Formats: sequence, C-alpha cells, structure tokens
Amino acid sequence: MRILILGGDGYLGWPTAMYLSRRGHEVGVVDNFAKRRWEKELNIMPLVPIPPLEERVRIWQQVTGLPIHAVTADLCDYPQTKEILRDFRPDAIVHYGEQPSAPFSMMDQHRSVFTQTNNITGTLNLLWAMREHAPRCHLVKLGTMGEYGTPNIDIEEGFIEIEHNGRRDVLPFPKQPGSFYHLSKVHDSHNILFACRVWNLRSTDLNQGVVYGIETDETALHPELVTSFHYDEVFGTALNRFCVQAVAGVPLTVYGQGRQKRGFLNIRDTLRCVELALLNPPGIGEYRVFNQFTEIFSVLELAELVKRQGEKLGLSVKLQHLKNPRVEAETHYYNARHQKLLELGLEPHRLSDVLIDSMLARIQENAQRIRPEIILPRVQWDHASSHPSSQAAAREGKGKQRRSVLEESVKAAKI
Repeated sequence: MRILILGGDGYLGWPTAMYLSRRGHEVGVVDNFAKRRWEKELNIMPLVPIPPLEERVRIWQQVTGLPIHAVTADLCDYPQTKEILRDFRPDAIVHYGEQPSAPFSMMDQHRSVFTQTNNITGTLNLLWAMREHAPRCHLVKLGTMGEYGTPNIDIEEGFIEIEHNGRRDVLPFPKQPGSFYHLSKVHDSHNILFACRVWNLRSTDLNQGVVYGIETDETALHPELVTSFHYDEVFGTALNRFCVQAVAGVPLTVYGQGRQKRGFLNIRDTLRCVELALLNPPGIGEYRVFNQFTEIFSVLELAELVKRQGEKLGLSVKLQHLKNPRVEAETHYYNARHQKLLELGLEPHRLSDVLIDSMLARIQENAQRIRPEIILPRVQWDHASSHPSSQAAAREGKGKQRRSVLEESVKAAKI
C-alpha cells in the first residue's frame, strides 16, 4: 500500500514508518516539527538526542535500502494538506499528527486553546482533503482511551446498545474526557464519524492506552534510528518516569494514592495494531473503533513493579506519594473491552520483569543525561500552572492583547 504517516517524526510516527517500510509498503511521512519546538520551549528534551528527520530517513535508506518519503507541512494549512494528498495518492493514512499531551493542554489558556485549535482544525482539514482527493483512502486515526474517562460501567469498543423508553439503538459510547487534550480527541472522533456517515469516507479510530517501551526491531538496526523517550512531567508517561527515577536514585512519584487504573501496551504492539487495522480495512462509509491496549494496571502497581526490578539490579528505589496534580477519582471502576484487535491476530507483549529490566538497562546507559528537575509535576489541573514557560506565555498573551488595543486605537485615529 501507499501509506502516509502524519506526525512521522514522533515517538510513534517514526517507528511506524520504519515498521511499515520494512514490510514492503511505500511510506511517506509528514511533520511540521512542532513537538521539537515545544521541547525546546519547555526545556524538556528526550533522554537520548534524536537526529533530524532528514538524517533519520537517510540512515534508514542506507541501512535497509528502502526509501521513506519525507515532507514538511502543517495540517492546519489546508492548501498544503490538499497538495500532499493529491501528490502522494495514499491508500491509507495513519494520523498521529496532533499535540499529544494532556498536561500541555492544561498548562495555561494559551496552550489549551492551541491544543484544541491545532488538533481539531488539522483533522477537519484532513477530512476535507480526503473527500476531495482520496475518498476511498482508509484513515487510521490515533485516539485515546482517555476519551471514555472512568465510568462506573464496562467500557465498550466505541459504541453501546441502549434501551430507553422501550426503544433500542446502538450509539457512540458516552465520553468523559479528563483534559482539554482528551476533549480535542473526542471532537475528532465525532467529526470523523460524521464525515464517514455523510461523505462515505472510511476510518478506524484506535483508542490507545498508555504506550511504554524504548526499542523496536527497526530502532535496533542503528543507534541513530532511535525514537524519542520522554520522562518529564509534560510528555513523559508514568512508567517512563518511574524507570528513570529508579536509575537516578530519585523516589518514584506516585500521584495521590496511586489507585487510578489505565490500559497499557508495549510500543511493539502499537505497531502491530496499526498494521492489523491497515490490512483489515473497514467498508466504504464505515467508522469503527478499536480499544488498543493489552493490560490494565494501577499507577501504584507500576511503581511497585519498577521498585522490585530495580532492587534486583542493585538500585535503591523508594516510593513517594504526591498530591495528585490532576482532577480525577482516586479509586474507580475500570473494565474496558479490547477484543477486536485480538480477534484480528494481535499477540500481546506483556509487561514483564524482562521488559522492565531492558528499559532500566537502556536508561542506565544514558544516566548522565537524566535531569531530575524536570520530573516533578508543576502543571496543576485545578488552577493556573506554575511552569515558568506558562507564565511567559501568559505575559506574551497579555502583551499581544495590549498591542491589539494599541493598533485599534491607531487605526481609529487615522480614520
């Protein structure tokens, strides 16, 4: 297939590009490198430096003899989006190209508005471009299990059958997202469902759990093909953070009681899930949802797993409970179905002692790069962030507002 990967420079985008290229597909990647700019702006670079996309593509072709086509573009630029689809003529699109962080979206007004504007506008532009230039293309969109929240009923895969006043219908599962980022994903889902219904597009929404892991078969081919590994408060995940803290000798920061439960999966399973969706496309006009995770853990269970394995390796590991910066229930029911990908042939990599050991070993190799000061949470859900860059953004926003008022005054004077 001709497969276009949006956000192809990212943590999942780049491994997906290599994975699909190695399996004989013609792969194109699109990115505007916004995440690299946010990393610099917030001073939270990945643990291991990542070469520019152009260099990664060159090394990939040198190592494997396989091409990956790279394009710099912004999905929020509609003419650019149309041009890419018209020129590449994709059979399928894998859409990772959004601002991916809940804490980033809760940092301040500026980043909250940006997250929703960027994510929703980009996806809407893509849908219109597909309608015009690739109406039979299969859109594989990365959603999130966070769209559902933590309801007190079992979570189905996208839809639920409801009986009300003696009548029955199958409706989208109710959404209770936990951040402005997760809300942007909910809006995406609704827009894609609508486009499939009225324009006969077709799409698979992958509601993904939390991904962990550093290495895939393809990143292991060359040191410069590595993907990004974040452990900071904004782009890092709980398991990444715990592994880095264990190596750095810093107490593992468990938010609240640590009883919050989520779905998790290994990065290798993410790649396989995307492939399974691509190889088994929906029908014309069909919108489907796969819940993409393999196991459920509480935050405290993850911390205790890392503690146990770290101590076996001779590390001194302690747990520290912090006030939860997020607004969420400490204890809750959580039972989500995830059968469809298993039925298509997914064979999960379980979170094992061996996998944690391999993560700890890779982190130990780069221990000198760890910056403990970027780990502790400063983004608070219930009030304005104390993050320095957030304060700078607020000042910039006020400055723009003052300049806008001044410019309007000048215009009025000229008139």
